[in-house]
Order: sequence, then structure tokens, then C-alpha cells
Amino acid sequence: MVREQELRGWRLVALLCLTQVLGMLSNAAFPALIPVLQPLWGLNNTEAGWVSGVYYAGYTAAVPVLVTLTDREDARSIYLLSCLLGVVSALGFAFFAEGFWSAMAFRFFGGISLAGTYMVGLKLLSDRLPEEGRARSVAIYTAHFGIGASLSVFAAGETAALAGWSAAFVVGAAGSLVSLLLVAVFVRPLPRRAGAAPPPGAVFDFRPVLRNRTALAYTLGYAAHIWELFGFRTWLVAFLVFVFAQQPALAAGGWSPTQVATLLLLLGLPASILGNEVASAFGRRRVISLFMLGSGSIALVLGFIAGAPLWLLMAILVVYGCLIMADSGALTAGAVIAAMPERRGATMALHALLGFGAGFLSPLAFGVVLDLGGGVQQGQAWGFAFALLGLGVFTGPLILALLARRAGA
Repeated sequence: MVREQELRGWRLVALLCLTQVLGMLSNAAFPALIPVLQPLWGLNNTEAGWVSGVYYAGYTAAVPVLVTLTDREDARSIYLLSCLLGVVSALGFAFFAEGFWSAMAFRFFGGISLAGTYMVGLKLLSDRLPEEGRARSVAIYTAHFGIGASLSVFAAGETAALAGWSAAFVVGAAGSLVSLLLVAVFVRPLPRRAGAAPPPGAVFDFRPVLRNRTALAYTLGYAAHIWELFGFRTWLVAFLVFVFAQQPALAAGGWSPTQVATLLLLLGLPASILGNEVASAFGRRRVISLFMLGSGSIALVLGFIAGAPLWLLMAILVVYGCLIMADSGALTAGAVIAAMPERRGATMALHALLGFGAGFLSPLAFGVVLDLGGGVQQGQAWGFAFALLGLGVFTGPLILALLARRAGA
């Protein structure tokens, strides 16, 4: 009986990882196509940063409501409606976006869709799994966010090359539709108000969550992590276009910037899962802090070395791609484990709100620094922009030291 429950749990983990990846096929479509859409629509770097960041503004605006509601309602229904919104927003971008403002609108609604699938999907998963093994399941699930973002870059680049940029968003809409169908068919609804529920009228009371110092430490650390990660993901393809101009051997080898970016981002899956295992074995707060200090140190110099020997630059990008994701699963698992069971939805909502709020600001700040530094053709502009990411993630170890240590975590 126990064995059967374990197998059922792992089947659910596999299903939701698959639907997450499929539902994210439009996630990085705009960042991957910045080199195409920026000249087409006459966008400067700041405007491109706005369009990239507003996706996470939509996420940030919706996630406190959608995820907190899962403390009272089954996450499945919210997940299905959000998949439907993903279909509509991606098709809207494909057929009606024609410049800065229309792109902003459709990406904003795409971010709302992500809010109702990624963290709501995590709550859907945790509601249906036993306490034992939950941390590992959370780490595996969150690592697939990186897989979704990676494949989104790849799908956008390859589809745009074959059929034009709008086709990339049609593919994203198809992915959200398949996710909707899979969850509707294979995930059963929970009984009404199953499990512990907060008192009536207290669903959106975040004060108990803020008083949980251990969970709050991991949430604020997650915000520092997302600041670095989303700035990197958003501008990676554009940075690689600049790198290709400095390193002709890359283009001569038949590689495209989106293909290289996909390989770098795919490193996030093993790095995130392994990072959580190492953190569980050797001390979550200590290991996370070391990962952040390592990735932040690389960010301080990365933008300045685009012209370094190719083997050295690629080695540094691989190490950076691993370190930047190594703490992702460990941070989210830490917050989920530390959360009070009856406040797990609210804790995850705050976790996502602060994290993806940083994810909204980071691509925008990166674009502003690029413009101030002279644009995407200037190595010093890339250097200062990446350094900004590094300075942001350095706040993570400080937060963990002040809050988690005080809470005894």
C-alpha cells in the first residue's frame, strides 16, 4: 500500500513537471527574440527591459491572490483557468502585438497565467503528497522551471527561424493547451476544504507568515536569487549575440545564440536538484550562501570578459549557469518546509510575490544600465549590467545570516 502511494506520488510529480514545461513554452519567447523584435519595433534597451519585466509584474500582481486562495480552494481549478489564460495571452501576442504597448499588455496577462500555474502547481503537488519526501519533490518541480525556460528559448529561436517570430508564440499557446488537457484528465479534484483551513476571513492575513522568521529568510533570499537569475535569463540571448560578434569561432561552428543559451539554461535542472541534496546534507543556510557568493562573484566580471579566450569564457558561463540555479530548489524547499501547514499557501504566495517582484525589476534595471553604458555594442555596458546582478544576489547570504540564524535554522 505504501509502495503504491509512493508510485502514485512520483507519477504526479512527473505529470506536473511535464505540464509546467509545456505551459512555459511562451515564457522566454520575448527575451529570446529581443534581437529580432527590438529593431523591428524600434525598442531601446530600457523598453525591451519593460516588456520582459512586465511579464513578472503580471505574475507578482496575481500570485498573492491566486496562491493564497489555495489554502481554501483546490489548486486544480485555478491551475486550469490559468492554463486557458496562457493560451489566450500567447495567441494575442502572436496575432495582435505590434509594438511596445500591445506587447506589454499581452506579456502582462502571460505573467498572470504563470502565477496560476507555477506556484499554484507547486501547491497542487504539495497538497497531494505526504510530508516525507516533500522537499525532494519540491526541488525536482522547481528545477523544471529552468527546463521550461530553456526549452522556451530553444523553441522560440528555432520556430522563429523557420516560420517567423509570431509562430513562436503559437507554439507557446499550444503548450498551454496541452497542459490544461493533461491536468484536467489525470489530476483528480480534492474533496471540498480537504485538510487544514485558515479561519474564515483570514485567508489573506500575511502577518503569521511574516512572523515565521525561518520561512521569511528563505523567501527574501529567494528574491535575491531571482534578481540575478531573471536578469541573466532575460538578457542571455542578447549577450550571446554580442559574444558571437567578439568570438567568430562560435558562429563558424554552426551554433546560434539561442542554441547556446538553451544548453546553458538546461544546466539548471541537475544543478537545482543536486544543490538541494547538498543543502539538505550539509546545512541549507550555509550551502545556499556559498552558492550565492560564488555566482555573484562571477557576475561581477562576466560582462567584461566577452572577448576572453573562447574556452575560458564558455567554462565560466557553464559554471555560472550551474551556480546561479544551485540554490533555487533549496530556497523554495526551505520556505515550504518551514511554513505552517495551514499557512502553506500564504507562505508560498509571499515567496512568489517577493521573488518575482525582483524578477520584474531586474530585467528592467539591466536594460537601463545597458542604455546608460552606451548600448549592447559596448563591453563596459554589459560589464556594469551583470555587476548589478551580482551586487543584488550578495544580499542573500546577509539576509540568511540575520534572519535564519536568529530563528535557529
